[in-house]
Amino acid sequence: MFKKILIANRGEIAVRIIRACRELGIRSIAVYSTADRSSLHAQIADEAICIGPPATKDSYLNMDAVIQAAINTGAEAIHPGFGFLSENAEFARLCEKNGIVFIGPSYKAIEMLGDKAAAKETMAAAGVPVIPGSKGAVRSLKEAQRIAEEAGYPVLVKASAGGGGRGIRRVDSPKELEAQMTAAKQEAKNFFGDDTVYIEKFLINPHHVEIQIIADRQGSYIYLGERDCSMQRRNQKVLEECPSPVVDEELRRKMGEAAVTAAKLCGYYNAGTIEFLVDDNHDFYFMEMNTRIQVEHPITEEVTGFDLVKAQIEIAAGMPLRVAQEDIKLRGHAIECRINAEDPEHGFRPSPGTITALYVPGGPGIRIDGAVYQGYTITPYYDSMISKLIAHGSDRDDAIRKMRWALSEFIVDGVETNIDFQLDLIKRPEFISGSYDIGFLNRYMEKNKKK
Repeated sequence: MFKKILIANRGEIAVRIIRACRELGIRSIAVYSTADRSSLHAQIADEAICIGPPATKDSYLNMDAVIQAAINTGAEAIHPGFGFLSENAEFARLCEKNGIVFIGPSYKAIEMLGDKAAAKETMAAAGVPVIPGSKGAVRSLKEAQRIAEEAGYPVLVKASAGGGGRGIRRVDSPKELEAQMTAAKQEAKNFFGDDTVYIEKFLINPHHVEIQIIADRQGSYIYLGERDCSMQRRNQKVLEECPSPVVDEELRRKMGEAAVTAAKLCGYYNAGTIEFLVDDNHDFYFMEMNTRIQVEHPITEEVTGFDLVKAQIEIAAGMPLRVAQEDIKLRGHAIECRINAEDPEHGFRPSPGTITALYVPGGPGIRIDGAVYQGYTITPYYDSMISKLIAHGSDRDDAIRKMRWALSEFIVDGVETNIDFQLDLIKRPEFISGSYDIGFLNRYMEKNKKK
């Protein structure tokens, strides 16, 4: 097992990894920007080292600075968390070049799956159902027009190197295609440095369901059920639950086995998530694979009792999985609400500032993954997440009741938050009945906006 791990991230995921290191008896090394000098992850790690100014390109995305910090502190491995360098194949390759273990899949797997268009081809070759559309990247408007006609409008133009809802444009008719394709390519270029796009059929109001898989280097693969991530605002996840209200045992098995088949084809190891769209007929289609730990991983941990972050570290150290597929049982139901420093009354604009008062809920079945404290200043440089609030109940109704009172008790003063917005969401009859879909929240907000 490693003696020292450097965490190439910040905020709540860095704190989560530090805690896993403590449980495994590993010394943790935090990196931080000058804006994060007082951040919780920098304070509670065994060691902390500044790697640059606030701008992410000069700190958390500065591969050379992160690698040098690991070398200087004697770290044997780097955990990238999510975001930043977590799905950067070049960074994973750089770790290997410097004799540092990258806690994640191989750089070859990241390359294979990081390009969304190429990943779709890989999944089709593995026999995993894929959404109709282009087989790979679309190189010209003429080609795009042909593919869109074959798939049938509406279609989506999507960035091949995309993520987080960036570089996606819906096209409802042929006359919109050129403008929306140009817009998607420009956004993709700005955010990912790559303007390659592909086209796929837009499925009307499906559920966004993802399968969590994990694999060791010895060739053992398991899936740990699914998470429903359909509650999204402009392609950004707001609330997630596990298991999905639209997935039964048979569909879960089919999706899980498809996910494992795809992972095996890629020679994948460590934690990964394969995202699917599920339609009203319970047909499912591959959307993308995330080659890292997910923001919403805690709800899977609560329902399965499986510690994903500790398993990531153990697998990276060469240890085999401690469990087999038959050991994985889903117990109860879990919901996660992302608590952000943002103002829902004014277009969800970020609300940086100092937290003047903070009270977080607790009690049976309530978990908080966060990195803020009273007196902490939320800066404008990074993601606006304050914490993740997780409720685990004996069944879905129990989890909803627990989440309601937990949100009602959550107090954050000094900045605007989306707590009341989340409380309103879980009270909606569409959510309570489980009849919402990936387009529900956008429709709901548009309807209220008109009023």
